[in-house]
Amino acid sequence: MAIAPKSALARARQCIRIECDALEETSRGLGAEFIDTARAVESAIAAGGKLIFSGVGKSAHIAGKIAATFNSTGVSSCFLDPTQALHGDLGLCYEGDLAILLSNSGQSDEILRLMPMLKRFGLRIVAFTGNPKSDLARRADHRLIYRVSLEACPLKLAPTASTTAALALGDALAMVLLEARGLTRDDFAKYHPAGNLGRVLLLPTRDIMRSGSRLAVAKDTVTVQEAILAMTKAKSGSIALVRAKGGRLSGILTDGDFRRSAISGPGFLERPVSAFMTRSPKVIRDDALAVDALRLFELHKIDDLIVVDSAGRPVGLIDGQDLPKFKIV
Repeated sequence: MAIAPKSALARARQCIRIECDALEETSRGLGAEFIDTARAVESAIAAGGKLIFSGVGKSAHIAGKIAATFNSTGVSSCFLDPTQALHGDLGLCYEGDLAILLSNSGQSDEILRLMPMLKRFGLRIVAFTGNPKSDLARRADHRLIYRVSLEACPLKLAPTASTTAALALGDALAMVLLEARGLTRDDFAKYHPAGNLGRVLLLPTRDIMRSGSRLAVAKDTVTVQEAILAMTKAKSGSIALVRAKGGRLSGILTDGDFRRSAISGPGFLERPVSAFMTRSPKVIRDDALAVDALRLFELHKIDDLIVVDSAGRPVGLIDGQDLPKFKIV
């Protein structure tokens, strides 16, 4: 066997074009049935039910991947082998669950035999198919239909464009539900503790904070000018201000606070910084996680976050400009 580069590249590009066409067709075909299915999934989740995916052949692989995607977004999902289901695995089915059955033709014997068993357990059925006129589509409660005019296989046998379209449609459903449920990055990290996002968000704040010479700290009795000089030395956009006795945090002066002090009148640089600082600023403990810091940044729309120890003394600063470096935003 010899691969001719020119013809091989032409075939590869044709395959990709055909699969792109299938995605375009499927996208254009979305409508009321997709919304109906999305709402059925939403209702099942809200009632404490789970999603049960099933399919045979290549559809089984697609079903398993979509189930994994839903699990990663906090929606309890599983794959049910249709053959094993008839030999005891139906025990994982409970009334209120939603079954999503994948079959490109909609005529797979194993899937059609499974349908009445699932209905007997009180499950509603979603037909996930490329054939809207199939027995699967006709007998189901809801329908997810993907449109494929042509498979990319030159023999018109191997599932190619159809599996691509099915996978994309499953992802689309999962992302619609993710957005509707208001899932956040820190929610997502809880389900991916071993992934890069999970590793980043589960870092302790001490690993991402500025400290030492990069942390500007001064007593709240200093002047505005002295505070600005300390900020400049630390190359920081804010300074943590502490009580003279005990060193507990009493406030923060930011660049914005400084600009406001400048319009207060002549001699503002000699005035005490306590006249312009923000008292009782948002803080985070040094034993908290990066995910907790991210939540505070998003909730309060702040630029800097002071890190304090158990005694309330400033030990670090998390600068909002540093978050992209740690891939936290």
